[in-house]
Amino acid sequence: MTSEHIHTLINRVAAFIGKHQLPSGAIPYYHGGPTDPWDHVECAMALDLSGRFDQSVKAYHWLSEIQNPDGSWWYTYQDGQPQELAKDSNHSSYVATGVWQHYLATRDTNFIRQMWPMVESGINFALSLQQPGGEIYWAYDATGLAWVSALLGGSSCIYQSIQDGLKLARTLGFDRPQWTAAGERLARAIREEPHRFDIAGENRRGYAMNWYYPVLSGVLSGEKARQHIQAGWQEFIVDGWGCLCSLDQPWVTVAETCELILALVRIGELEKARTLLDWVLRLQDADGGFWTGIAVPEEAIYPPDEKTTWTSAAVLIASVASFRSKDVANINSRG
Repeated sequence: MTSEHIHTLINRVAAFIGKHQLPSGAIPYYHGGPTDPWDHVECAMALDLSGRFDQSVKAYHWLSEIQNPDGSWWYTYQDGQPQELAKDSNHSSYVATGVWQHYLATRDTNFIRQMWPMVESGINFALSLQQPGGEIYWAYDATGLAWVSALLGGSSCIYQSIQDGLKLARTLGFDRPQWTAAGERLARAIREEPHRFDIAGENRRGYAMNWYYPVLSGVLSGEKARQHIQAGWQEFIVDGWGCLCSLDQPWVTVAETCELILALVRIGELEKARTLLDWVLRLQDADGGFWTGIAVPEEAIYPPDEKTTWTSAAVLIASVASFRSKDVANINSRG
């Protein structure tokens, strides 16, 4: 794929995401659909990578305005109002990754200084659910009761968010040693004590995220990470299409495949990453968006008619990561 093709792809996908942004700054899954904070941040990162900085800033300001006093967000919002009343630790911390990526794209210190209170309280909320063994429980419900189980995929993502929060802190001249210690405890639990996660049977379906997220987040690295990915490859990869969402049904999903691409890029497996990207690009629709997934072997779009903004955002981010040339890096300055 040439740099010209990548530029065209990025701009088309970014336009698809951008046209869904509401006047408030929220980016719903689709027109008339809900917005959740995690996928909203994913879309904002994609907008940054396409040079649409004004739309990204608007997205983060919306998050800042609706953040709960304890640093959390509700699980989903519909037309600006809370819909699903759970407070997810992964949702609350992921904003750090988004704000850090915005800084890498713009070097706007004033912006990250403005967003710092949101980031700090979001990470602190997530760490309020950390247990003595290092794992971080998934959420509080609407009554304030904790869900007494930690998700391996979500906890791995939280680890990455903590690292990005620490980068923001250092950039602004702050010291957060308690975050460093919390991240180390969490990484140790993920690497050495997997029995602490998914204790309520959340992974009974065999989710792909539990396979690749420890690598994507950097908890596993080097040869150990490569061996870990290789060990699950035959189970999760459908040749010609991509990564299964879970092992219990024959459904390849674009977002999971693109997250796996990012994990592969992180460990230097660029050839595999670009092969998966080539497969994924077959699922782009005429309007620039991407279908959520495809059922195999029927090769039928599934769910029918579903094209979410966050799926398209995952493709854009994976495309930039897979072709990290000077031309692609400069896309931020050209839009």
